Amino acid sequence: LGISVAWHDGFFHWGYAILTFLGLLLLHISTNTLNEYFDYKSGVDLVTKKTPFSGGSGILPAGLLKPASVFRLGIICFILAIPIGVYFVLVKGWLLLPLLIVGAICVLLYTPYLTKIGWPELFAGLGLGTLPVLGAYFVQSGTYTLNAVMGSVPSGILVHNLLFLNEFPDVEADKKAGRKTIPIVLGKSDAAIFYSFLTLAVYIWIIGCVIAGFMPVFALISLLTIPIAVKAVRGALKHEDESKLLPALGANVMVILFTQFLLGISYILDKVV
Repeated sequence: LGISVAWHDGFFHWGYAILTFLGLLLLHISTNTLNEYFDYKSGVDLVTKKTPFSGGSGILPAGLLKPASVFRLGIICFILAIPIGVYFVLVKGWLLLPLLIVGAICVLLYTPYLTKIGWPELFAGLGLGTLPVLGAYFVQSGTYTLNAVMGSVPSGILVHNLLFLNEFPDVEADKKAGRKTIPIVLGKSDAAIFYSFLTLAVYIWIIGCVIAGFMPVFALISLLTIPIAVKAVRGALKHEDESKLLPALGANVMVILFTQFLLGISYILDKVV
């Protein structure tokens, strides 16, 4: 999405795009791997109820890998991403550095610390949603624009919601680990209402940005995911029924992936049509 917005604004470099992808991939592997390690060490993965969308991979509880090996992989991937970040700071400018520092904090401290201070989902949405879009744009253009910022907001909310809804089955296990996720702090019923509001906010934001001229009119194609979002919201509101919640988790993933994909496509369409 970030690269699509940059290309729409007249900035594109294949090499930078590939390096951006590689750097984000390494950081995402680091985030998930370190989360796996810390969840195992805290005992969360030993008591959580595993679903296809939550509860970890099950690799460490099953003894398929050693915890130390998983931890090393997470650290190595993080270290390998550092030269890419340093290169872009030197080539494109120091304004990228604050973004990279916040992103690094989200990667390294999310599971052991940020999950315990309240509203940890905000850091997930920031670190794996908003910041990657803005960073990808900056790497291409060397600057930040209001249009890029406005375009990055839906990604932040959507990735926030990815973690948010996936936490519903993990409430009891997360409580034992001292976490303060939204479903724990608000309770599942109020959390489901909050999730529904945030999901609606994504589409209102997109429509508002199109009307205000911050997004191309083609961005409205992202509204095609509304029926899937309705399925996710209905399942969240009936969270006590596992037969409704589990399909909602899957629908939530689809909404997050396809809404952002369609937003990215919309900027390309606006440029070529």
